[in-house]
Amino acid sequence: MKAWISARAAFAGMALLIGLAGCRDDRHDERLREAGQDPTLQELMKVADVESGARKFRQCAACHSIIEGASDRGGPNLFGVFGQPPGTNRSRYGYTAALIGIGGRWDEKALDAWIAAPTSVVPGTTMQFPGVKDPLDRADLIAYLRTQARDPR
Repeated sequence: MKAWISARAAFAGMALLIGLAGCRDDRHDERLREAGQDPTLQELMKVADVESGARKFRQCAACHSIIEGASDRGGPNLFGVFGQPPGTNRSRYGYTAALIGIGGRWDEKALDAWIAAPTSVVPGTTMQFPGVKDPLDRADLIAYLRTQARDPR
């Protein structure tokens, strides 16, 4: 009897995982084709998917919160980061001088470069993340970050 219950539970677990995998189909390859051959960041942003970006943000959530008013973790809370100067989004977070000193704003272009390779963009950053290599995945993340801004324009 116990073996039957264990086998049934294992089957149900596998079915759940298969079902969840199906829910994660973000039409990546189809959207990439829609963006054209060798797409620019702007072309990728046209096919970027906010919901896919939210799912992909889960890897970022190991170090970053993104809920307005939530505390910082190993990295700063990223709510409202889009459009802000680097190193200024959270007044209590201890940003490195290297990050504060790069200037500019976290726009699509800056975020794309940062998410691709943080230590290449800002040598001296303490962010220990190798980056996201897939340009459409980065566009999805940027689209999501834009929706988590104080002023999403």
